[in-house]
Amino acid sequence: MKKSIYIFTTGSISRKDNTLCFETEQGKKYIPVEDTKEIFLFGEVDFNKRMLEFISQKEILLHMFNHHGYYMGTFYPREHLNSGYMILQQAQAYLDEGRRRDIAMKFVYGAMDNMQQVLRYYKNRGIHVEDILDSLSSLVNRLPACETIEQMMAIEGNYREQYYQAFDRIIDEKNFVFEGRSRRPPLNRLNALISFGNSVLYTIALSEIYKTHLDPRIGYLHTTNFRRFSLNLDIAEIFKPILIDRLIFTLLGKKMITAKDFEKKLDGVILNEKGRRTFLEELEKRLTTTVKHRELGREVSYRRLIRMEVYKLQKHIMGEKEYEPYVSRW
Repeated sequence: MKKSIYIFTTGSISRKDNTLCFETEQGKKYIPVEDTKEIFLFGEVDFNKRMLEFISQKEILLHMFNHHGYYMGTFYPREHLNSGYMILQQAQAYLDEGRRRDIAMKFVYGAMDNMQQVLRYYKNRGIHVEDILDSLSSLVNRLPACETIEQMMAIEGNYREQYYQAFDRIIDEKNFVFEGRSRRPPLNRLNALISFGNSVLYTIALSEIYKTHLDPRIGYLHTTNFRRFSLNLDIAEIFKPILIDRLIFTLLGKKMITAKDFEKKLDGVILNEKGRRTFLEELEKRLTTTVKHRELGREVSYRRLIRMEVYKLQKHIMGEKEYEPYVSRW
């Protein structure tokens, strides 16, 4: 299985013969390209056009974050699986308002169902979230009446706001109080964790889309506009609750990340390097964790589930099978 490579230190990456070499003041380390699917850069890393040409040939994505841990962009190699026919089908589904609305609503239902599953998990473990679950159910009932994507996203935003109210009850830690969602920059530690985790999940979804025939520039819930990628944002909505939120609860519950793993920067709060390393190590473990797939009848990793979500959408667009979002059962 190909791996994700995470680089936190300052150095340079270059092509050496038929592989990559990461060089720092401490020495050289070779990156086996045949076993690498993506590289995450968090440190100050230099590279050149020859290196980009090489990873493009090897179909390796390069995700770049600044020294504060904010996502900057992705070097997305030339699409090797895209077909003109598939792109036309994908665009037609977007341009048809009814079809786009139906697909967008599926993403919203998937995200909502997985948020409810997370709360039910903790309710079964004695956390009082019944009132929040009740309020979420009433919001779900309003979704079918939505006639526009904007109305749909407004309900989804309200839904997520209600859902976040459960975080303080689940975490129950004075150093990690929610205090409302804040971004760019996050204003407290919990928001810093959510923002960092979500941004990494967006890049993971992007990597999985790259392995399919779909074009990541054409999304359905998130408007296709001047941002480069939007379909990965759609796919990630479904998996945020069960991958990122559950991971945050685990990291804080087990004291694997504490207040010492944060620092104040740019009028906000960010994870420091140690915190980012811990988060990514545990996220990688979670992505390789397998669950029993109901239809396939076999174990499938969470990373594979993300890819399968894209395949399901592809079949829907082609008119082969109705798309149904993945919903966790635990």
